Order: sequence, then structure tokens, then C-alpha cells
Amino acid sequence: MITSVKGTRDLLPPDTRVWNRVEAVAREVFALYGFDEIRTPVLESTELFVRSVGESTDIVHKEMYTFTDRGDRSVTLRPENTAGVARAYVEHAMAQAGRPWKLYYIGPQFRYERPQKGRYREFRQIGAEVLGAADAAADAELLVMLFDFLLRLGFTGVSVSLNSVGTEATRPAFVDAIRSFFSSNEKTLGDDDRRRLAENPLRVLDSKDPAVRQLVASPGFPKMVDLLPTLDPASDAHYRELKVLLVASNVPFKEDPLLVRGLDYYTRTVFEMTAEGLGAQNALLGGGRYDKLVSDLGGPKTPGIGFAIGEDRLIDVLPEAFRKVTIDDVRPVTLIPLDRNDVADALVLAKELRGAGFAVDVVTAAKGPGYGLKVAERSGAAVAILLGQKEREERTANLKDLAGRTQEVIPRAGLIEALRARL
Repeated sequence: MITSVKGTRDLLPPDTRVWNRVEAVAREVFALYGFDEIRTPVLESTELFVRSVGESTDIVHKEMYTFTDRGDRSVTLRPENTAGVARAYVEHAMAQAGRPWKLYYIGPQFRYERPQKGRYREFRQIGAEVLGAADAAADAELLVMLFDFLLRLGFTGVSVSLNSVGTEATRPAFVDAIRSFFSSNEKTLGDDDRRRLAENPLRVLDSKDPAVRQLVASPGFPKMVDLLPTLDPASDAHYRELKVLLVASNVPFKEDPLLVRGLDYYTRTVFEMTAEGLGAQNALLGGGRYDKLVSDLGGPKTPGIGFAIGEDRLIDVLPEAFRKVTIDDVRPVTLIPLDRNDVADALVLAKELRGAGFAVDVVTAAKGPGYGLKVAERSGAAVAILLGQKEREERTANLKDLAGRTQEVIPRAGLIEALRARL
């Protein structure tokens, strides 16, 4: 038997109903905020991610699915989608529109990492990017939208963890402060963290080593927000304005001076959103501002901010009420022709019912009522309609309520009204 590749999985009904509804809510909410969908290729030039995500990141260093194609080009299955959106923005000269672009995407990403619960090598993300807006109001509106989205999914206790990482011009002073701090604690670092400290000290803040995390959380560890008023007054003002706007918008937030996120292109605002009742791993999504990414890829100077939601994890921790309503909401009508001669009539009736808005499943095998009713019950149908020669001749329908275990014969002309009363 051939099975799915390690780290990938099949999504089957009724779970796919939940995925579809989550994505439908995302599309509905994002449209309300003026976002349009963008679809970029799954396969991109490897250089795109090395230049954007950062060669020192774990994604590029350890996790990318990279190979040489038949044209001797190095290509990579996308590990994240912001870089692809920025590449498309540059390639298609979208800056010439003379306005900010609000774009969202839904689709698969790929990273080679150890598969575990909620984490896969092929995973799916819901994300959005705002390109061409530099002000703190753009950051605030994005967070308001996310707050709206999560509340519609039924999450409670939603809050934003917030930090500013300054700009590329001012970050060297912060990096020097981190290196100076670890100069007397270098023996604490393992091989991976030593590499991070040498290549990009900000990555040490992402360390999973408990000893390193304890040092990073100590009072003496340098914090960018403490340095901003002196090093970068403009970023400090941006950060302060964002907090004022979030208060005005009733979006709860807390400051986390150690939050840096895992990608090199972030500038100024970085954030994560959390919800209550999820345990220690309560983060649902993250993102931040990236004001140099587009220009680093050869485009015009263009500010940007965005986020990505790991859809696999989001659906794993969905509130049960949202999940249950989604699965129960699809309550099809099952049409059961009792004989081969009844199939044509069943198909005609099914077309009428679908035109009236009902989901209809026709049991085309026509193996009799017993088989048909078993199919209906196992598929989660609410009602079954049995059609035989008698029903065809009398223009009636034998309607069976599968939940209430009742059955009645209804004139065909009144069938739609009877179904509406039950469903």
C-alpha cells in the first residue's frame, strides 16, 4: 500500500467542512477591510528566500525543500508566502498603481522539520499583507481585522503581544548590546545558538534552550524598546502611536520586549495574537512590519506589514461550538430511488430541490430502501426521500425524518415547503 509522504496528511470529510468554513470567514472578514486575494506559485527561486527570509534563519539554514530542476536552476517549495507576495509586487510593477495594496492568501507552505501534533512538513497558511502604507494606523487596522476574525471563529480572551525591533539603521547598536551581554555567558550557548550569535544575534531570542531562555528573560538583558527613544525616535513614535490606536480600538495588548519573530526582514512592529484556554502554546498567529523587503528584492522603497496564520494549528484549537455548528450545518437531503426505473425521476427532483437551495445526495445505486437509508444515516443526512413507482404515479414523496424516526407521504407540490419546515 502506498501511503502519504511523512509530514503530509489527507484532509477528509467532515473535517474539510470546517476548513472551508474557516477560510470562508477569512475571505468574508478580509473583504470587509478592503483586501483582495493574491495567488502566487508554490515553487519559487531559492534566491528569493535567501535574500528575504535571511540566510542565517533556521528556515533557510535547515528547513527549506530546495532542489535543482532540469534547467539547472535552484528552486524551492515556498516555506512562507510574504516573500512571494513581495516578489509579485515588484515583478508586476504594482507600485505604479499609486496606492497601497491590501492582499491576502490562503494556501500550502513547505518546511522540512520534525513532524509532530499540529506541525507538518506540508502545512497551510492564511495570511495578509499591506504594501505601500508606512503609518501606525495601517498596523492598527491590520490588528483590528485579526481581532475581528478570531472573535468570529469563537475564540475568547484574544490579545496582542507587541514589540518594536527598530530599523535596519538602528539595529546594529541593539545587536552589539546582545553580543556584549553574551560575551560573559557564551559557555551557556549550544552550537546552534553560537552560530546564531555569530550570524544574527536576534535569532538567539528564538532559542528553545531553557538555559538560554532564562538568560534572555533576565533583567539585565538589553531590550530594543529601552533603546528606541535615544537610538530611533521615529520608530519610538510609531510604536507609541500604535499603542494609542489599539487602546482607542478596544484591542487588548501587552508589550513583550523579547518578541522578535523568526524572519530577518522585520522592522519596527512585530506581534503575536493569543487566546485563552490554549495552554502554554497560546499563540495563534504572528507577523510584523517589513519596510525594506520590497526594495531589497529590487523594487521601489515600499513599506509593508503582514501576518501569517498556521491554519493546521488554528483548526486544531478551534472552539468546539464553531466546529460543531459547521459540521451539523451541512444537513443534506438523501434521495433514494427504489428501482432503476425511478432514477430518472430522482435526478429531476434533485435538480428542483437544489434550485430551492437544498443540498441533495442521490443514491444512484438504487438497491432498495434498506441500502439507501443506511447510506443516508452514515452520511449524516437529516431526511431521506424514497421514490418508487407508486410515488411517481401519484406525484408524491415518501419523506422519512431520520432524526425523529417519523415517515409521511407528502404531495410533490408541497415537498419544498415541508423540507423547509424540517430543515
